Amino acid sequence: MIEYYKLQNNKLIPCHHEQGQVFVVTSPDESEKLLLTDYYQIDEHTLSSALDPDELARLEKEPSHSAIIFKIPIRYNPEELEFAVSSIGVFLFKERLILVAPEAVGPFAGKTFSKLNSLPETMLKIISHYISHYLAHLQVIDRISDALADKISSSMENKYLLQLFALEKSLVYYLNALTTNGILLEKIKKCGESLGFVAGDLELLDDIIIENSQSFKQAKMYSNILSSMMDARVSIVNNNLNILMKRLNIITISLMAPTLVVSAFSMNVAIPLQSHHYAFWIILFLSVFSMLGVLLFWKFKK
Repeated sequence: MIEYYKLQNNKLIPCHHEQGQVFVVTSPDESEKLLLTDYYQIDEHTLSSALDPDELARLEKEPSHSAIIFKIPIRYNPEELEFAVSSIGVFLFKERLILVAPEAVGPFAGKTFSKLNSLPETMLKIISHYISHYLAHLQVIDRISDALADKISSSMENKYLLQLFALEKSLVYYLNALTTNGILLEKIKKCGESLGFVAGDLELLDDIIIENSQSFKQAKMYSNILSSMMDARVSIVNNNLNILMKRLNIITISLMAPTLVVSAFSMNVAIPLQSHHYAFWIILFLSVFSMLGVLLFWKFKK
């Protein structure tokens, strides 16, 4: 699917393809890929890289345009708590900007896209938009990890541990993506003049580099915290299981005492109290008393 936008009143406004300055291509089919490679002379390998979630971020210069592959965070799976990254391709021409993404992007609204003066600035603000998504996702990861830590303190299952492992795995992906994005942004800064950047664009790029660096440091901090606490949380689960087994053993032993009392008075021989009028209640009392005695013994033994 291809959506067309134009710069009007310093904003991106949807328009017909004849007026389009910014093309947003989402999950392109074969005919759309053919249009991009044949008409707009986008390299087929670079186009495939833009749709490959495992591709590294990079900048390539072509005769008619500049191609940028950028790593972005994508929607996470709330059931398995997995946060993933993907790639988008940004192709900057002199008179148009083509954005190729594997899933829906936008909307290009809000404060970030309120003052757009040129296509290079639009490209930088799209990149800034996705960098801010990293920060938002990292805050969600932090809240989820805190919630899981509270659940693990009273859990005896592996469910929450597996979810923590999934979060740790997601942070590794984020660290790798932010690292390659940082290298890409530095390269973009060096090639700023050839990309048509003005002084304001370079200032915006510096802000993006700082924000990417902050995201990287925050992701690294969360990753270190999860890694260092993982062994402790595994020990907590094991300790909870040991406490449960101890309680079950105490219950089992406490039930053996009344069983012994009842068995003694159930022998097929002459026994005391066999002709007593309240023999049943006396034996029942002795059984309960013996069980309570065992429970009190274990309680005070602590």
